[in-house]
Amino acid sequence: MQLRCLIVDDEPLSQDVIEEFVEACPELVLAGICDNALEAGKKLTEEKIDLLFLDINMPKLSGIGFVKSLKEPPLFVFVTAYPEYAVEGFEVDAVDYLLKPVSFERFRASVNRILERISAKNENKNDHGHIMLRADKKNYRVDFNEILFLEAQGDYVKFVTTKDSLMVHGTMKEFILQLPVEKFERIHKSYVISLSKVVYLEGNQVKVGDYKIPVSINFREQLIQKLS
Repeated sequence: MQLRCLIVDDEPLSQDVIEEFVEACPELVLAGICDNALEAGKKLTEEKIDLLFLDINMPKLSGIGFVKSLKEPPLFVFVTAYPEYAVEGFEVDAVDYLLKPVSFERFRASVNRILERISAKNENKNDHGHIMLRADKKNYRVDFNEILFLEAQGDYVKFVTTKDSLMVHGTMKEFILQLPVEKFERIHKSYVISLSKVVYLEGNQVKVGDYKIPVSINFREQLIQKLS
């Protein structure tokens, strides 16, 4: 497993230190460095980011304000020189809180904590071969092998199956956590597909069953690897 990381910090020295630490950890891949939260927000819309190393005290928008503004934030670790923000940082579900200057030993411990959280989430995923969905005031049992794809539509997610489609209230993020990672793949901010139902990939589209679905350029390479 490799996590795509984004460093968000307005201090060049701090950027350099965290970049060096990220490069020293084989589980991490540096996706970019941003000087402020607004720049990071743009980056998140352009490509898949698994983890943020995020300063709190930044101009225009603080790190805490930034994660609160995100509907589906990735995992994040605060890296800051201000210990007084610690309580508020954990209240927004930060994985960890690193105080500058950060040692590599402390950084590595934080990475281990991140990996443990991901492992725990995977263990809690539904392993019974199906998912229960609430739609039209009914509870539906949907087998994983019946699902073609999921499409995010505002506050709902549309499950398209080999039989029909269901509009279910919730976020894409919470449903992804209930799906087996080896069978499903996110290909766009609005789409998750069943890998076994892929007919072909052509350009920026993938055919799943009888449907043609857009593939974001930032997810295309990972999709090709999974299909291979």
